[in-house]
Order: sequence, then structure tokens, then C-alpha cells
Amino acid sequence: MATWPADWEERRRGVGCPACADGRPDRIPDGERILAGATSDAYLSRSSAARGYTLLTWRGRHVSELTDLHPNELLSFTQELVTVCRAIEAYYQPLKLNLLLLGNSMPHLHAHIVPRYWGDPNPGRPPRFMMEEREWPRIDEDDYQSQLRALRDLLSP
Repeated sequence: MATWPADWEERRRGVGCPACADGRPDRIPDGERILAGATSDAYLSRSSAARGYTLLTWRGRHVSELTDLHPNELLSFTQELVTVCRAIEAYYQPLKLNLLLLGNSMPHLHAHIVPRYWGDPNPGRPPRFMMEEREWPRIDEDDYQSQLRALRDLLSP
């Protein structure tokens, strides 16, 4: 039976938080930054699991839940989330966007933005790829760079 790690409360408080330690990098292991916002950074995933899959990571003080944010922080984070979602909708034209605030393995506030399309193998259900522990192939580099340019253009002021 799986259980929460023994140091879970420390993780929630930010002890040893990798997202806090990273600062505001241009790249994370799975992608490159498409938005450096006032309080968050968005990274387009290199994974082929879902075209346009993006992470929006809170870059203020350490928090693990939306409920930890002060009203002005919450406004900034959600405005940046909606800005990124609109760019993803404009470029990829998905049928639906799924927004997930999980943090079950890394309790630092971040949102998973998952576009859903025709031909989705699991419509009406959570994104299947998020439940599978496996390595997904990476997007072709030329295609990925093209997507980065397009999204950065849409997100530039």
C-alpha cells in the first residue's frame, strides 16, 4: 500500500523544494520557458504525450496550494494562467483544456495545462498519460522549436 513520504510536511513547507532552488530557469528537464510572468513561468513540454502540454509554475515565495496565496498573488497567478491558456487555445485549437493543480509528488504550486483533441483515447476522463509512469518520446526538435516560437510570439507583450 502506497503512503505519503515521511517528510511530506517538510516538503509542503518548502524544505528542499527543487522548484524554489531552481530559481527561474529558461529550461526545465521536460521543456523550455514560453512565458516569464510577474509571478510564474510557463514551460512547453517536449513530451509527445499531449501536443501543447504546458506547466505553469509559481515563482513567488514557496506555496503548495492556491489557498496559500494572498489575494494579489492569486490574481496574478490566475491571470498568467489564463494568458497562457489563451495562447495555447489560439495556436493548437484544442476541443478542451484540462487544468490540473496536483502537487502530489512536488508540493510547489504549479498548474498542468493539458489540451484535449479529437481522437483523444480517453475523452470525458482525466488525461491518461498523467496516470502512466513511462517515458514518452520527445517531439521532433524542428516541430518543437516551431511551437516555441509561435507561443512566445502569442505571449509577447
